[in-house]
Amino acid sequence: MEEPVNMEEPVNMEPKNLKDIFDNVFTEIHQVRESVTPSLTPKEVGRILTVSTGIANVSGLPTVGFDELIKFPGDLFGIAFNVDEKEIGTVLLGEYSHLHAGDQVERTRRVMDVAVGEELLGRVIDPLGRPLDNRGPIVSNKRLPIERPSPAIMDRSPVTVPLQTGIKVIDALIPIGRGQRELILGDRQTGKTAIAIDTILNQRNFNVLCIYCAIGQRASAVARAVANLRERGAMDYTVVVVTEGNDPSGLIYIAPYAATSIAEYFMEAGRDVLIVYDDLTNHARAYRELSLLLRRPPGREAYPGDIFYIHSRLLERSTHLLKEVGGGSLTALPIIETEAQNISAYIPTNLISITDGQIYLSPSLFELGVLPAVDVGKSVSRVGGKAQLAAYRAVAGDLKLAYSQFEELEAFTRFGARLDENTRKLIEHGRRIRALLKQPQNSTVPVPDQIVILVALNAKLFDNVPLDKMGEAESSLRKAVPDIPEDVRYRFKGDKELSDKDRETILNVARKALEPYQPKSESESKPEVKTEEKLESETKTKGKFEPEAKTEEKVAKSETQTMGKPEPETRTDEKTELGTRTEEKLSKSEARTKSKSEPENKEKP
Repeated sequence: MEEPVNMEEPVNMEPKNLKDIFDNVFTEIHQVRESVTPSLTPKEVGRILTVSTGIANVSGLPTVGFDELIKFPGDLFGIAFNVDEKEIGTVLLGEYSHLHAGDQVERTRRVMDVAVGEELLGRVIDPLGRPLDNRGPIVSNKRLPIERPSPAIMDRSPVTVPLQTGIKVIDALIPIGRGQRELILGDRQTGKTAIAIDTILNQRNFNVLCIYCAIGQRASAVARAVANLRERGAMDYTVVVVTEGNDPSGLIYIAPYAATSIAEYFMEAGRDVLIVYDDLTNHARAYRELSLLLRRPPGREAYPGDIFYIHSRLLERSTHLLKEVGGGSLTALPIIETEAQNISAYIPTNLISITDGQIYLSPSLFELGVLPAVDVGKSVSRVGGKAQLAAYRAVAGDLKLAYSQFEELEAFTRFGARLDENTRKLIEHGRRIRALLKQPQNSTVPVPDQIVILVALNAKLFDNVPLDKMGEAESSLRKAVPDIPEDVRYRFKGDKELSDKDRETILNVARKALEPYQPKSESESKPEVKTEEKLESETKTKGKFEPEAKTEEKVAKSETQTMGKPEPETRTDEKTELGTRTEEKLSKSEARTKSKSEPENKEKP
């Protein structure tokens, strides 16, 4: 136990050598003071002249550069857009309601940049790199400017490796290669975002990183897309950059550039990257709004004159690099919304000329339930078969030709026109093609399944399957794909086309899988009916010769009767011609009767 303290004894609280302690402290303070040399750092500051919707005019920054960041009060930044002699027009990158005329601003001497790196995978951020998914701050040790020059021509490699979307109609008829720029356009609510999301979902097994950039989209639509990606495990290899419709126009404007810089980091590291811009129509409108507020002269449809340039410099950054530079690729899928199917409007034609092809979604096909509603006639891939597996090339050409013929001939059936047998077969074959190219959302099809379906379709194995059972027949065929030998399935992804032996192996498996859906009884009974009909027609035609002879005799008798009657004196030329014709027929009939009567006379004694 502790001994009790005697409270009566005085306690000495004064420390020993107090003077020494103070001397040491003052000595250290003196040394620190002597080591610090004050330095003057000049700051270039200015004042806000006016604040408008998403922009601010600033004065007092004479050496500011174009696209330089300017710091405003409240940790708000802006980009110098108009650099005039007396004032600078800046685009604000955030909430600006607290700004007032006369507030102080200062230069940052740097351009707008964004955090990049592996830490961004699986995150939802805004164009400034701030997290929006409530999963804590993003720690990254590298940043890249949002505006970067595109790779040099000599650093680019040809596009030869396919980017599989998992969508049958695209992979077969409108192939996309890694490093390509393929435009997706169509009216609103026709499934443009669904194609892009399905393409992202299909990249899980292909080691392709994905960037989804939502530009001015509704918050509910973005939340639904992110939930879809997270539910199917696609967020593990995806970065989502989001600007909502109520965000300032400046944030909407820089969103695709920031997303492209994030993608370029992975491309330069030798990775394959897919980026989706959803959609550039909102981007063009945001830039038009900023330009008009900054008093830039408007052009066609009130867009500024450099609207083409802002999209071309964005999409030119997508390419396939040489192996010496890293060998990575950046594939771009920009989305554009058309109005009333007008693909010849200003922004759609700009992007059609910039990109390497387009996928057009037709509202009429969408209303008919043909999903995805891809109009094959108006869609094209300018890279084409070079970015397609060899197994696809063997069947894609015939398939596209048959489908285009069907679309032309289908119009005749709407008018109730009578069609011959070949035309009817073409139409029935085309209907099977359209039925097999249908595909539900979020259900991508692997490469082996697609090739087996297309080979069977080209061989017209589905032509006898009823249309209402096409879905069941397709699922039955897909279940039979594992029955194909493994070496044949391995050659699906090779550089050589399928041999005749491989094709026959696939067709044998397909025939066995589709056998329950073939109408055997009808196909066997049809030839019998045709032969019976032919026999009946032949007997009828044979029986027709006898009545014709009788009619000739009747004509001869009537002509002899008429010849015996007196003719009128006045006869026209037509009657003389008729008379000569009847005389010729009469002589022919008399000759026939004489030839018949001569053997009868010889038989009589």
